[in-house]
Amino acid sequence: MQEKKNWRESLKKSGKLGVVIVLALFIIVSCMGSFYRVSEQENAVVTMFGNVIRTDSAGLYFKIPYIQQVEFVDMTTHGTGIGYSIPGSGQNIPTSGEDGIMITKDFNFIDIDFYLEYKVNDPVAYIYNSTEPEQVLKNITLACIRSTIIDYNVDDAMTTGKTQIQADVKEKITKELAEQDIGLQIVNIQVQDAEPPTDEIVQAFKAVETAKQGKDTAVNNANKYRNEQIPAAEASADKITQLAEAQKAARIAEAEGQVARFNAMYEQYAQNPLITKQRIFYETMEDVLPDLKVIITDGNTQTMYPVESFTQTAPAADGQQIGE
Repeated sequence: MQEKKNWRESLKKSGKLGVVIVLALFIIVSCMGSFYRVSEQENAVVTMFGNVIRTDSAGLYFKIPYIQQVEFVDMTTHGTGIGYSIPGSGQNIPTSGEDGIMITKDFNFIDIDFYLEYKVNDPVAYIYNSTEPEQVLKNITLACIRSTIIDYNVDDAMTTGKTQIQADVKEKITKELAEQDIGLQIVNIQVQDAEPPTDEIVQAFKAVETAKQGKDTAVNNANKYRNEQIPAAEASADKITQLAEAQKAARIAEAEGQVARFNAMYEQYAQNPLITKQRIFYETMEDVLPDLKVIITDGNTQTMYPVESFTQTAPAADGQQIGE
C-alpha cells in the first residue's frame, strides 16, 4: 500500500512538472513570436481583429501574440516585360508575345514591346484594395499603350515617335493608378523594340517602303521640273504682260490722237461746215477708191479721155519727157 501511494504521489509530481514545462515552452514560444524584424526593403502591416493598426518600416518590433498579425510587403522596384518575357527574371506579371501586337492610326499592325518598372507605394492599399494588384497593373498598362499607339502612324511608332509614346503612356498609367488606388506606382516605362508582327507583314512593309521611296523620287523629279519651268513661265508671262502694256499704251495714244484730230476737225467743221464736208468726202473717197479713174464729159462727147492721162508726162520721141 505504501508503494502504491508513493507511485501516485510521484505521478502527480510528474504531471505537475509536465504542465509546468509545457506552460514554460508556450510562454517562450509566445515571447519569441512577439518580436519581428522588418528589413530595409520591406514594410510590415500590423492588424488586430481585422483592422490595420500601423505600418512598420525597417527595424525590430513587438506584437501581441495570437492577437496581432503581421504581413510583410516588398517595397523594392520590380521590372517586367510587356509583350515579351524575360527569361529567369521571375517577373510577377505574366505576359505573352500577343500582348505587344497593337493597331496604329493608319490601320497597320505593330509588335511593340515595353519594359515596365513599378513598386509598392502604399502597402495597405496593395494588400486590401485588390486581390491581384499586379494583374490590374498589367491591364491598365496594356489599355494605356493601346490608347496611345492608336494616335500614331506605324512609321512614327517604329522610329521617331518612341520617346513621345513612352511619355504619353507613363502619364496615362500614373493617372489610372491614382484613380484605382491599388497601392502601386510606376517608376518608368521604356519601348524595347517595335517591328511588324509577322513575316508577311514585314514583306508588306518593305513593299510599302519601296513605294514610298518611288513616290519621293517622283515628287523630287516633279519639283525639279517645276523649278525649271516656273522661271521660264514667269519670263514668258512678263514678256506677254509687257507686250500687252505696250499695245495698251499704243492703243491709248492712237485713240487720243484720233480724239485730237476729231476735235480739230470739229472745230474746222464748226467754222466752215460745207468746205469741211467736201474735204472729208474727197479724203474718204481717196481712201475707199484709191484706183478710181475720173473721166470728164459733157454727155455729148464721142471720145472720152481719162483725167489721169493729162496729169501724166508723155515721153518724147527722142526719149525725153515733154516739158523738159
